[in-house]
Amino acid sequence: MHTKSCQAQAQRAEGGGTGADAIARYLPTLPATPGVYRMLARDGKVLYVGKAKDLRKRVASYRKPSRLSTRHARMVAETASMEFITTHTEAEALLLEANLIKKLKPYYNVLLRDDKSFPYILISGDHVWPRIMKHRGSRNRKGEYFGPFASAGAVNRTLATLERAFPLRSCSDGIFAGRTRPCLQYQIKRCAAPCVGRIDEEEYAAIVQEARDFLAGRSRKVQETLDEKMRAASARRQYEKAAIYRDRIQALTQIQAHQDIAVDGLDAADVIAIHQAGGACCIQVFFFRAGQNLGNRAYFPAQAKHETTEDVLAAFLGQFYDNKPPPKQILLSHAVARMPLMAEALTLKAGHKVALACPARGAKRKLIEHALGNAREALGRRLSESAAQRKLLDGVAETFGLEPPLERVEVYDNSHISGTNAVGAMIVAGPAGFLKGAYRKFTIRTDGIAPGDDYAMMREVLTRRFGRALKEDPARAGTGWPDLLLIDGGVGHLHAANETLADLGVSDLAAVAIAKGPDRNAGREHFFQEGTPPFQLEARDPVLYFLQRLRDEAHRFAIGSHRSKRTKAIGQSVLDAIPGVGAKRKRALLHHFGSARGVGGAGLKDLEQVEGISRTVAKKIYEHFHGGS
Repeated sequence: MHTKSCQAQAQRAEGGGTGADAIARYLPTLPATPGVYRMLARDGKVLYVGKAKDLRKRVASYRKPSRLSTRHARMVAETASMEFITTHTEAEALLLEANLIKKLKPYYNVLLRDDKSFPYILISGDHVWPRIMKHRGSRNRKGEYFGPFASAGAVNRTLATLERAFPLRSCSDGIFAGRTRPCLQYQIKRCAAPCVGRIDEEEYAAIVQEARDFLAGRSRKVQETLDEKMRAASARRQYEKAAIYRDRIQALTQIQAHQDIAVDGLDAADVIAIHQAGGACCIQVFFFRAGQNLGNRAYFPAQAKHETTEDVLAAFLGQFYDNKPPPKQILLSHAVARMPLMAEALTLKAGHKVALACPARGAKRKLIEHALGNAREALGRRLSESAAQRKLLDGVAETFGLEPPLERVEVYDNSHISGTNAVGAMIVAGPAGFLKGAYRKFTIRTDGIAPGDDYAMMREVLTRRFGRALKEDPARAGTGWPDLLLIDGGVGHLHAANETLADLGVSDLAAVAIAKGPDRNAGREHFFQEGTPPFQLEARDPVLYFLQRLRDEAHRFAIGSHRSKRTKAIGQSVLDAIPGVGAKRKRALLHHFGSARGVGGAGLKDLEQVEGISRTVAKKIYEHFHGGS
């Protein structure tokens, strides 16, 4: 994509004005070309990102706020300056707009927040004995990728069944190289054990090709081939081998039986349906690849309350395919504005033709109706959960004497073993449930903290959390400030929290500590709040259950972060601290000497004998353990 900045227009408006007057200053020098514009507040924060076929005409339309919706009129009133980027075509502008929206997250744009990468099945191509495995992330490993699947669970279920039909290895290259006898996968007929020569290269390659054919949609061909092999083995009275082929055919049949919704001739397509109700919307995406249904995922775009269904869907398409390749066909429940332009942009993105369609009848329409039903049900559950969540948050406010509504509750916990690998954790909850994108972990790094000093750890965590918040939002005008801090601990933890907040000049945040009762029994928790005696809630109080859930989620997140850090620390070696010794040289040294202690006790000449260790590197290693001359 070729773009260029309009340097003159990218400068901030002079004079300090906002609104339509600030926008009007840019019109005399704006080009009548395609491009993207950004509307900025006085503090430089991006309010809105938009695209235009003609920048001058599009920006001029904001000069009359009376013709705009209330939301957009408010956006114009907050605008103090603008920035522009011109593009060669409107399709390029559409792609750039989606990219900037995802990156900048402007307040007045419809936002797709839950956009994690999708998992694939990979048949590796960088080893003599290819491996079948789950893959997520950048697709830079040599091999063939099949997907995307809607979830890791969908991949795991498919792989588990595929292993019965195609007994390919799933172990890592390192484990494969070190095997001296077959593993359990061979015993349960899920692997052909190429690691120990139980199958030759030609026969293994044939199974690999069968797996490729099946995942690429050529299942009939695979089943016919296996049926022929089964009959031939039976004719030769090789009944055990014939039974193996029979079991593989049954496994393939089981996979196909799970395809409860499929359409003949639908090769690579996404089915996308949107349902809007109650000021919210849900978008369901179903993935079809090689004629197989690979599952579905629900999305709930933010800030879509005041937008039309078609506009929300158009915004979703641009952001959804910003970081993933579009399939050849996309079926939509609603026609979006300027559909040919969207198709052109996605074609430009994919490198192959992408067709958008809104089927009105036939089998494809049934797929749309199925997706719409799923969207309707998911949104209903979401709205119901939101209503229940709001009721619980109001109950929390009432319990602790706070002013409703509570929009953000932050829960804090620490995790360590005798003070080692200490981690602080923060989880966040609001009317929509747990806000996992806002979770944070804090590696405890203050040197003066004594091992196991929970109070000092809590002080460090809160100092870093709110010190940064004050730096980024000193006026506390944003939405990142909590209405309540829930501390996992007792009265000492509460005092540490309140003292830390007071030191920072943030003494108006409500903080409550939750401590388990005698014998650490759930249901007998004590609550500590400044200015009130400790108290308990009724054992069956829904608010108590809710607070327990918040506390347990913080504990789960803290424990997980601590385990991850501890595992990483265990995997580290004293060799990692030596300049010039990377992973490859580290492996060579450990293989040669057996351990890091053996490396430390080696002489200079011995070190030079290791493959990949030059005289210079050997000297660095020797001096690291024995001190420089």
